[in-house]
Amino acid sequence: MTQIRSHTVPVTAFIIVTLIIIWSGLDPQFPDVWLAEIIPVVSILAPLLMTYRFFQFSNTAYILIAIWMSLHTIGAHYTFANVPFDWFTELTGSQRNNFDRIAHFSIGLYAYPIAEFIVRKQYCKPLVATLFALATIMAIAAGYEIIEWWYASLAGGDAGIEFLGSQGDIWDAQKDMFADTLGAFTSLILFHIIKPYQRESVS
Repeated sequence: MTQIRSHTVPVTAFIIVTLIIIWSGLDPQFPDVWLAEIIPVVSILAPLLMTYRFFQFSNTAYILIAIWMSLHTIGAHYTFANVPFDWFTELTGSQRNNFDRIAHFSIGLYAYPIAEFIVRKQYCKPLVATLFALATIMAIAAGYEIIEWWYASLAGGDAGIEFLGSQGDIWDAQKDMFADTLGAFTSLILFHIIKPYQRESVS
């Protein structure tokens, strides 16, 4: 089994994510929304820390993991519809804040570590791992949209609207899931290019 020889990348990623979480928790725009949004980040970060001594992902996987955590935590601070992202909105000529689309795309990047874990544990071959990782991301994407709908209905008011983050787009859920899937495709192409399971020193 391949192992990471240097801890620089995962440790650096952890420090960056931790600092962003701390900043994000300082006077968030909607504290209840922040709490709801930060739970998924912590629920992934904590197991990664607890299992680090037993299994280390590749450096690329840790970078991809940190990208989503960072973007999601920033969105938790402002709420996704209110993240200062005007430059991108103007660049794309969009009528809405598309920071949430970028964040959803980054969720798909988790297909890479999912596939890597399965292959390095020798549970299956790379092709099967790829299909499983893709299906997993698509299932998570659909499940998260259901959770958003449930929370928005339960919380109601401005907090519910901000958590849902549809910004008036009736196809928001479908577009979010497409962004998740596109991110998964992108990361899995990268997975087959880098082939972390074949490298003596995982990169």
